Amino acid sequence: MHLLNASAGQILDGNEPVDLQQSPGDIVVLSAADTEIAALARARAQSSGPSLRLASLNHLGHHFSVDLYLANTLAHARLIVLRLMGGASYWRYGLDEVVALARGRGIKLAVIPGDHRPDPSLDGFSTLPAPSCNRLWAYLVEGGPGNMGGFLDYCAHLLEGAPEPPPARPLPMAGIYHPSGQKSDPAPLIRDNKSAPPVAAIVFYRALMQAFDTAPVDALMAALEKRGLEPLPIYISSLKDRTAAETVTTLFRQAKPDIVINCTGFAVSRPDGDWSGAVLDSAGAPVLQAIFAGINRQVWQQSGRGLGARDIAMNIALPEIDGRILSRAVSFKSELRRDPEVEAGVVVHEPVPDRIDFTAELAANWARLARRPVAERRIALILSNYPSSDGRLANGVGLDTPAAAIELLRAMAEAGYDTAGAPKSAAELMDLLRAGPTNAGLKGKTILETLDIDSYRRFFDELPEHIR
Repeated sequence: MHLLNASAGQILDGNEPVDLQQSPGDIVVLSAADTEIAALARARAQSSGPSLRLASLNHLGHHFSVDLYLANTLAHARLIVLRLMGGASYWRYGLDEVVALARGRGIKLAVIPGDHRPDPSLDGFSTLPAPSCNRLWAYLVEGGPGNMGGFLDYCAHLLEGAPEPPPARPLPMAGIYHPSGQKSDPAPLIRDNKSAPPVAAIVFYRALMQAFDTAPVDALMAALEKRGLEPLPIYISSLKDRTAAETVTTLFRQAKPDIVINCTGFAVSRPDGDWSGAVLDSAGAPVLQAIFAGINRQVWQQSGRGLGARDIAMNIALPEIDGRILSRAVSFKSELRRDPEVEAGVVVHEPVPDRIDFTAELAANWARLARRPVAERRIALILSNYPSSDGRLANGVGLDTPAAAIELLRAMAEAGYDTAGAPKSAAELMDLLRAGPTNAGLKGKTILETLDIDSYRRFFDELPEHIR
């Protein structure tokens, strides 16, 4: 049988037998969540106590992998915490073997659900009493630096009689995030005039708070502050969660953000329903879509299409239904690194400085534009001009782009923009476009706009060499 060795930079799917190459440790935590493994690794780096080993259940799908891990690592543990998503059947062979090992050797064992929902199918597998299991579960469910540290302290309490830490501190479904970890409130941001610095709301998933994997959020905040904006970072469980939505609405009403940067995926609206606005629109400000990509940067750079299908669906296609303005991917998953303290691979989000800066600059531009009087704004409406025939002017698959452009012009007129001379119908708009330069050439066309050669050369020189 061919046996793989776990190593840095390698992502394993569990289908092949693998040796995780972990030495024994006092505490072993097995979980299918990369974010949880990363969070516990960070908590361990900030604490001391019994030795800790972390392992992903995604790497232990093969029976031989389980047998090898039991013999090399689990058999020598004093406490095993097993997080199972999907009930006892999710990892049946491994569960049975771990339970037999713990009972046979007197090892403390907690078998707890892999999410926040109780799972009666796991009752009876643990050797620890239910109150102790529930205490361990609560620390992991709530997450965050304090609770992850509390989890390790409680493990030390169970093993060595160390002081018992406070119970898990609940993390609300939504709230304001501050990099220092201190509680913050929106009071400094509440304003009634436009003389205060522009406020930029950043909305991101609570799961990043739980795993304290917030480097992209921290980078966005720093970049926005550098450009004179006041960041308002808000974590949420989901935009569809009522409590989270009400929290966002309340904070928006108090802080009145000039721009919103959305770092969550999916959509609240339905493509086949009437659009009445989503919670992020309650600020009355533009909403930029920033992407925390689920792939690593090298894969993205080498791909002909860029982001993977999952990221495109979750972070581009679906948010467009809510009317989001796409910026770009600002962070990528880091390469798998092996943490020597816990002897496990750790994956985290890593921000890309130039892409963070681009998004922050875009947000600052939108915020400045919002504060200009309507009469001073210069708006350009850009329609596609696909080659090679005029039949593809203003083309959009599944969309009536000319009709949408007319509706946009009408909305702008109602908002006070000067749209004098604008076409009144889709047919009139298309006639206007065909009268000017198109793919059919210049002969007989009306030239209304030109670009001097010096400006052209300046723009051309700014292009990357391979594009020129």
